[in-house]
Amino acid sequence: MDLNSDINDDDNEEFSWESDDDEKENRTGIPGEACEAGPSQPSLYSHFIAMGFSKNMVEKAIKENGEGNSEAVLETLLSYSAIENPYLENGDGPIESSIASNVDGLDDDSYDTDGSDDQELIETLPKKDRNLSTLVEMGFSPKEASAAIDRCGLKASVLELADSIHAAQMAEDSDGIVWGSPTVNKPDEATFYSTSRKKRRLIEEKRKHRRNRLHGSRRGEYLKKAALDVDNIPMEISKPMIGFGLPFEKCIKSRNLPESALGPPFFYYENVALAPKGVWDTISRFLYDIEPEFVDSKYFCAAMRKRAYIHNLPIENRFPLLPIPKKTIQEVLPTTMKWWPEWDKRTQLNCLQTCTASAKLTERIRKALDDYGDVPSLRVQEYVLAECRKWNLVWVGHHKAAPLEPDEIEMLLGFPKNHTRGGGISRTERFKSLGNSFQVDTVAYHLSVLKNLFPDGINVLSLFSGIGGAEVALHSLGIRLKAVVSVEISEVNRNILRSWWEQTKQKGTLIDVDDVQKLDGDKLEKFMRRFGGFDLVIGGSPCNNLTGSNRHTRDGLQGKDSSLFYDFFRILDLVKCIMGKKF
Repeated sequence: MDLNSDINDDDNEEFSWESDDDEKENRTGIPGEACEAGPSQPSLYSHFIAMGFSKNMVEKAIKENGEGNSEAVLETLLSYSAIENPYLENGDGPIESSIASNVDGLDDDSYDTDGSDDQELIETLPKKDRNLSTLVEMGFSPKEASAAIDRCGLKASVLELADSIHAAQMAEDSDGIVWGSPTVNKPDEATFYSTSRKKRRLIEEKRKHRRNRLHGSRRGEYLKKAALDVDNIPMEISKPMIGFGLPFEKCIKSRNLPESALGPPFFYYENVALAPKGVWDTISRFLYDIEPEFVDSKYFCAAMRKRAYIHNLPIENRFPLLPIPKKTIQEVLPTTMKWWPEWDKRTQLNCLQTCTASAKLTERIRKALDDYGDVPSLRVQEYVLAECRKWNLVWVGHHKAAPLEPDEIEMLLGFPKNHTRGGGISRTERFKSLGNSFQVDTVAYHLSVLKNLFPDGINVLSLFSGIGGAEVALHSLGIRLKAVVSVEISEVNRNILRSWWEQTKQKGTLIDVDDVQKLDGDKLEKFMRRFGGFDLVIGGSPCNNLTGSNRHTRDGLQGKDSSLFYDFFRILDLVKCIMGKKF
């Protein structure tokens, strides 16, 4: 997963990195004038061109519906698009009908044939509740949705309400700008286009929601809950981030899981903890209302890595991997102690990134320190420390700060030495693959409960496998891997996992799937018949639309890559459905 950055190109060898340390929300949207007047936007023609529709299609839709009805024009355009892509309109049989779209995807026990029950259920709700439910499913909080409806009135369309929320968010982030102010700066072209693309995606998801074939009973409960729960606040992150407890310390022994969350199979989902507002509430809603376990890996190694995990694993009788990893920079990298300045008080590293600092940056640091001798000024110290924290620089000589090497990152993340080295893999690719991986010791602590449950080995469906963090963790725990179906789009990562599998002389079966969207009900059922089902579904979807450092495409679960979370749920839902039928 590529993480875009706005860092100066002189300071990094890549264009992106991953960091969890920035909790500040990055909101974008189109500010409008007073709600009653509707959202501020260019001409209708330009508006839909900016959303990505072709000129001919827009002209035809406007001619058919007139310029006064933007909603009808949009529906017509989406219909044209659906005709061009008939896959969206057709299911592939009873198993495929349980597949969830990005918005419409709760687990159910039975399915209808044409989706009419679902649509009828939505239509029976009051208009305010229907709009509120739609906005909540778009990713807005119930409070934001309710406030927008109160501002704009019941006659406002969902598009106008969404624009209203975006404008309110921008006004909230701006000094001295109040909603409804008669003068609002026109958004720049890039902001408008970004929001338009997002809006188009959300509306397409709404249409998929109408077409989905899930039965209406539990869906209705969800919609009513979302509509009524307007006072719900965003999920709080525990501090300190120790989850249900740490090794050798007093821990929470049990928790109550919803009946729908119980296995088989066990499942385990991971992503960045400090995601945009509402993301973890949404993920939790889809994953059977299980609350995330927030854990910072600084309690397991010498580097911070703030993550959230939603799973249905037992939490009692966990145990850590041995030997226990060292937890300070000086213990992990003892040769740096000789050169470590007294004014650098760091004992742990920040989140390990997907790229590294450039030689130019380390040269600037050396020159800045050389100019001041042994005791640099406070200003220089602050500058150097800021760069060292940002890029995880360590001291390797007199006034010489250097980035971590891939081998050192492997060690910090709990992978075996040379796990990503050789085989045609470049240094840059090693940084990227490692930066996007699990911290093995942390994940192994959670998965350790499986050892006694599966003494003869385990069948694993590994989604977004990366370089095999889950597989390495299970193997390190002494859990035999009977069968692993690994889904990973990166050929580099697939080669790394395959190489590790062969080097560790695994006796089980490893199957590669190169694209999560190719994994449909038929393929899953074949795998499950072959191996007798899956004991564990594990993975973490790409996080580059969620991380605080990503200023360009931090779009939450609507982002191009992070929306793949819905594929995790889709596949998990299918596995539960197929196993429920006892295939």
